[in-house]
Amino acid sequence: MASDIARLNTYGQSPWYDNLARVLLQDGGLRRLIEDDGIRGVTSNPTIFEKAMGTGDAYDDGLKECEGAGLGIEDSYWRLVTEDVARAADLLRPLYDSTGGADGFVSIEVSPDLAHDTDGTCAQAKTLFAELARPNVMIKIPATAEGLPAITATIAEGINVNVTLIFALARHAAVIDAYLAGLEQLAANGGDLSKASSVASFFVSRVDTETDRRLPEGHPLRGKAAVANAKLAYQLFQRSFAGTRWDALAQRGARLQRPLWASTSTKNPDYPPTLYIDELIGTDTVNTLAPASIDALRDGQATLAADTVAVDTEGAEQVIDDLGAAGIDFDDVTATLEREGVASFSASFHDAFNTLEKKRAEVTG
Repeated sequence: MASDIARLNTYGQSPWYDNLARVLLQDGGLRRLIEDDGIRGVTSNPTIFEKAMGTGDAYDDGLKECEGAGLGIEDSYWRLVTEDVARAADLLRPLYDSTGGADGFVSIEVSPDLAHDTDGTCAQAKTLFAELARPNVMIKIPATAEGLPAITATIAEGINVNVTLIFALARHAAVIDAYLAGLEQLAANGGDLSKASSVASFFVSRVDTETDRRLPEGHPLRGKAAVANAKLAYQLFQRSFAGTRWDALAQRGARLQRPLWASTSTKNPDYPPTLYIDELIGTDTVNTLAPASIDALRDGQATLAADTVAVDTEGAEQVIDDLGAAGIDFDDVTATLEREGVASFSASFHDAFNTLEKKRAEVTG
């Protein structure tokens, strides 16, 4: 019998693993997730790598090699990260090939320090994609105002993009427009649109965390904002990838920019552990599953059904309206989350350097 993780595929949703560490590549853990649980992609970010590099000895030999090559700490970080991403991409390459490029992706994030630097983001995205030289790698670019033109320019180069840190519907709409504009430029330059893939990573649980913080204990809207926001994002996706503009691109082989539900493990222990899985199942979506969510699904804690993300969208609109009536400035909620998300990834990025510095001193003496 298929695991609940694999069952998501039957509903048109691709489960991706929100974790990447060298030990998973060494002990066969990632291979088992792919073969036994139907995992169809992998995402990473600086926070994930900082934790991975600070645990165990899996990176010790790599650090010694970096030291021997005379690499500084930041260059060592990028070498270790790209090695992990390359190995994960190779594991997923058969899936990428068998699905005709629809799945089997591994994501790597540009430096969070470039979140407000369009040109720097474009340059690093091109460098990372060229260095990895694998068609199933996605470059993660944050959905900041400065990230939007970088998304367009990168897609126009035929580079796969995972747009990260989307919280607001208006920003999601701008991300979709940036993707379509990139495809139009790629088409104008004679490029193959079927080779350019993208997902829009819409963050979920953090929305409840921040909204709940602003609501009184016991308020009936606590724990409602995140699912409502994501359901409206799915509606936006369906509306945006229809009509003459999209049809012209689809006829040339363009792929949908699937919504990817990110940050879907619950942060509040009072909420069901699979809340943001059960409520957001939908065709042409991705859900990135953290280790805790993988465990919950394996334990049979989920209640899975088709197209739950499309259920009661009027109710979702009402939740957002009711939040306004309760004095919650939801635009400020999402703006706050974007700022904090960029800052958090930047902090983890630099924490990883400190971790590697200490590890290098330990392993090289």
